[in-house]
Amino acid sequence: METLAPYLILLSVIWALYALGKARAARQARAVHQDAREAGLTEPASLHPVIDPAKCKGCGACVAACPEQPSHTVLGMINNRAQLVSPSDCIGHGACREACPHDAITLVFGTERRGVDIPMLSETFETNVPGIYIAGELGGMGLIRNAINQGRQAIENIAKKVSEMPPVAGGDVLDVLIVGAGPAGFSATLGAHKAKLRYRTIDQDSLGGTVFQFPRGKLVMTQPAELPLFGKVKFRELSKETLLAFWQKVEKDTGVKIHYGERLEDIKPLQPGFEITTSQGRYIARTVLLALGRRGTPRKLGVPGEDLPKVVYRLIDPEQYRGQKVLVVGGGDAALEAACSIADEPGTEVTLSYRSAAITRAKKKNRERLQAAVEAGRVRLLLESNTKEITPDQVEIDQKGERIRLDNDAVIICAGGVLPTRFLQGIGIEIVTKHGEA
Repeated sequence: METLAPYLILLSVIWALYALGKARAARQARAVHQDAREAGLTEPASLHPVIDPAKCKGCGACVAACPEQPSHTVLGMINNRAQLVSPSDCIGHGACREACPHDAITLVFGTERRGVDIPMLSETFETNVPGIYIAGELGGMGLIRNAINQGRQAIENIAKKVSEMPPVAGGDVLDVLIVGAGPAGFSATLGAHKAKLRYRTIDQDSLGGTVFQFPRGKLVMTQPAELPLFGKVKFRELSKETLLAFWQKVEKDTGVKIHYGERLEDIKPLQPGFEITTSQGRYIARTVLLALGRRGTPRKLGVPGEDLPKVVYRLIDPEQYRGQKVLVVGGGDAALEAACSIADEPGTEVTLSYRSAAITRAKKKNRERLQAAVEAGRVRLLLESNTKEITPDQVEIDQKGERIRLDNDAVIICAGGVLPTRFLQGIGIEIVTKHGEA
């Protein structure tokens, strides 16, 4: 018995340290959860996990797998069960579901309080219209890694479908027309090139899609993803310019063809295939992949003066607002980043207007940056406020019934993008509103 005593003591010490670690992690999770509730940060921005407490065995694999840890405590262990403790910091990686050995996690869109409009898609990313596929942001996957993976998987499914179709005489019929050159569309284009499909990729702007529209210098977060014709992309944190330069190099080295400045106008069904009308011509394609971004159709405020030249819907270069009085409208990451970046420019006066009582749709680091700017007097924050009118030299804002008029040189509206529902429904694609559903 005496010979076992040292081992028992060692085991007791190890167990005590393990218990202390679990208790410390639980206290931290409770604190983060309480802070999120007090700040009103209880609504996930998009795709997020729902954990079934009856299936969760408290192993903590999901917490360990979350790529946002430890910089953000998104998932935590409370009462020996996993819980989404900071919903607004979750950006839909999905690694938690993959790591759970007990099938206790479901990834869903929207909540009971806030619905999200999503096109109906099959497991192959095909819509209810046979031959039309959707990948990336339009389908609810705004995360770069997820969009890249979806674009690659969608084109693999398209290649399989095309291989099963009867041969087509002549070389004018495309196997697939890809709309959009953002992360999903670029990945799909590389996949189509690799599979030797007859394809055409169009984009109304430039390579990068939503990433191209980010402000200059904005850090883009990405997880490893498989890029066709290139392999594993292992970037973790890099600037917008670095990521775009990398994609441009891949585009050049692989020889893929992307037609920029070409806008999609209409899609009509044929028997079989589709007739696609763009701003530069008409094409016949056996399948279509829509890799559009939601930001392509900015959400407007619907107020007088919104059509003035000084009103824009995204920030490109903060320096252009140096010395100006600027109103930024919105409460998401784009709005906070715009307000803080412009406030860093000499001589600017920045006001951030948001309709809710708390900033609920922005990452913690952006909220902290905004708080510092507000405390330093570089940004004026107007919560529970709405823009009522924009004039050439002023803006009028309603804050809880009080009308405020501010001198103004520029307005940046960061109210997000709207799903092109009318266009999608016009070509027969079914749209559903998700309230906490997969």
